[in-house]
Amino acid sequence: MHSLPHDHTGARIKRLRLERHLTQRALSDLTQVPYSTLTKTEQGVIPASPYLIAAVARALRVEVATVTGQPYTTELRADELDVLIRPIREALDVYDLGADPAIVPRAHRFLAEDAEALLIAVRAGEIKQTATQLPSLIQEVTTAAHTAPSDELWRLLASTYRSAYDVASKLGYGDLSAIALARLEWAAERASSATLGGMYRYFRALSYLREGQYHTGQRLTDFGLRIVEQAEPGKEREVVTGQLHLGAAVMAGRSRDGDLAETHLAEAERIASGTGEAPKLHYLAFGPTNVRVHRVSVLAELDEYGQAAQQGRSVVIPKDWPASRKSHHHAEMARAQMWTGDLDASFQNLLLARKTAPQQARYHQTVRETYAGLEAARRQLPDSFLSYGSWLGA
Repeated sequence: MHSLPHDHTGARIKRLRLERHLTQRALSDLTQVPYSTLTKTEQGVIPASPYLIAAVARALRVEVATVTGQPYTTELRADELDVLIRPIREALDVYDLGADPAIVPRAHRFLAEDAEALLIAVRAGEIKQTATQLPSLIQEVTTAAHTAPSDELWRLLASTYRSAYDVASKLGYGDLSAIALARLEWAAERASSATLGGMYRYFRALSYLREGQYHTGQRLTDFGLRIVEQAEPGKEREVVTGQLHLGAAVMAGRSRDGDLAETHLAEAERIASGTGEAPKLHYLAFGPTNVRVHRVSVLAELDEYGQAAQQGRSVVIPKDWPASRKSHHHAEMARAQMWTGDLDASFQNLLLARKTAPQQARYHQTVRETYAGLEAARRQLPDSFLSYGSWLGA
């Protein structure tokens, strides 16, 4: 049986706790996490839930990434992804320098085609391809927008910044994703786009969700909803509004407010009944399927794993749904099934998460924590379990 890595999340929590000279009982009191849950997590007997990770980070006043060990530098280096981060950072840094005299931008239609291709690629799980092509496109569109400013070019630049956010957040670079979001807001303001302004608040709220700052995240989604109300009525406004409600539902679920989560889910469901499936509108994958998938996520955040697994099995994923969203759903299902003791089904969903979007799954925190939970169960698992752990770098 493959053993847990020495530096798993529970071990990092223990190390950070000892650095603060805290007992397990003291940390349990500070986090309001049950003592037995905390001790078992430190021992690697059970995996660390997102709620527990965020609670520990807040109590110890460290970033969530410090607790989770992100970014996973060894695996990034092995995949030759680490060298692609600096060029993205540099491209984001020249946003206010005006047009680059060394760059002659192509016509708008060619830039738009490339920007959309990257949105599609990252949702297909092709993170390396996106990261490779992104810096030069950001610089080219930046020059184009400064040379001949227009709402269309500022929106296009915002799209490239959004792809930078996607890459950085998927690979665990929280600081870089924050910079990309700041650039997205900057471009959205110049495009005078209320829908982009709402989307910016949605993505920023997700960043606060990952950091366990649920109150601020909820304020951001509320603010985003007010901004989107200023947009022209139509499907675009409805889709962004619905997605904001889905983000707010997960936020409420993570903060253990089931009633508020259900309120947001119900509103998103109402909107989705009117929009239908809209996977390509701003590439948010909004629609009835996304509402059902988010309901599974919310149930898992509320520790209602049995209901999450049951409802998740009834979700039918459309063929044209992005691979990144499919992979994320399989990871959520694996987590729920692991907690209900359905280990075989859980591992099968981990395999599906990898098969659907391997580059994303390798760096997905839920995948890693679920794998650790299956490992800790000490039950008979397929021979492929060992190779899966090696692939993760565990």
